[in-house]
Amino acid sequence: MSRYCPQCSKALKACICQWVTPLESNVELIILQHPSEEHRPMGTARILSLSLNNSVTFVGEDFSNNEQLNILLADEHYQHVILYPSEHSVPVKSVTYSNKKLRVILLDGTWKKAFKMWQVSSNLHALKTVHLPKDLKGNYRIRKAPSENSLSTVEAGYHLLRLLENDRDFSPLLTAFDQMIQFQINQMPPGVFEKNYLD
Repeated sequence: MSRYCPQCSKALKACICQWVTPLESNVELIILQHPSEEHRPMGTARILSLSLNNSVTFVGEDFSNNEQLNILLADEHYQHVILYPSEHSVPVKSVTYSNKKLRVILLDGTWKKAFKMWQVSSNLHALKTVHLPKDLKGNYRIRKAPSENSLSTVEAGYHLLRLLENDRDFSPLLTAFDQMIQFQINQMPPGVFEKNYLD
């Protein structure tokens, strides 16, 4: 018998399926996940893929020749943008997609790994880059972040969808995220969380 949930791929005792809520979204997400994130216990991209049935995840580093991704990018019925704060990126809220459906690409990895994925994946370079507001604050309480406004992948996805579809409620994404973190905190010996993450 497997020790891992077949749905969320996490250890059975840390299964997040109980907190996941199916959500509707007109905006589709393509998650490009670095291999180092695929089996990370606290990986948050899985919350997005479980909650949004129109999202798709590809694992790798160089996606230049990823046939499935390139088929999606070639679909002229869609406008594709990538959430990446390049020097030419524009605010997410400025994106208009009335004539086409919208797909947004998220890079799932540390800043260093996301930068490498962006550099080597030549098929992404022609896409418009967008960025989130710089005053957003993350709540990844059990991972040391390089700055206060560093966001996990699920937080980035939540804010992205909230800004693009403000008539829908995507807060269940953050609820599942918070429950997952709280479960991990509850597994820590007394005082460990306070000592390592609250200083």
